[in-house]
Amino acid sequence: MNRAEDDLYQDLVLEHKRAPRHFGTLAAPTQEARGHNPQCGDDLTVQLEIADGRVGDIRFRGQGCAICIASASMMSEAVQGREIAFARQLHERFRAVLTGELEPEDAQLGKLVSLAGVRRYPSRIKCALLGWHAMMHALAQQPVDMPADLPAPAP
Repeated sequence: MNRAEDDLYQDLVLEHKRAPRHFGTLAAPTQEARGHNPQCGDDLTVQLEIADGRVGDIRFRGQGCAICIASASMMSEAVQGREIAFARQLHERFRAVLTGELEPEDAQLGKLVSLAGVRRYPSRIKCALLGWHAMMHALAQQPVDMPADLPAPAP
């Protein structure tokens, strides 16, 4: 990463830490999951409102380091209004860049590419991925308004 890229990375992280996008709670989330990293204290909850196979709305709340909050903020901007399949694919590409499996220029990450420098700091990769893991767990859940243990309606 050159000096200009490093400056952009620092500016974006600080901007998203100071004013995280989609921070807060949803009135009626359909899915929700918590991510916690006991090693550093990052603790986030991601709430989703899924409708018609899309992330209609997304919010996150909690506390974390600048990288954790900035990554969750940028994630929420990137997936809101998009198809669930897109959110899953974006997660895979982002994770692959941070773990060194994919080069940033090949990942089609948009603004998220600014976080690619985190891969130089292995101890911080978990910080950058915490919100993403929580979102993936939320997507894997049954919707809140459709409990899995209810019997099927009679014909």
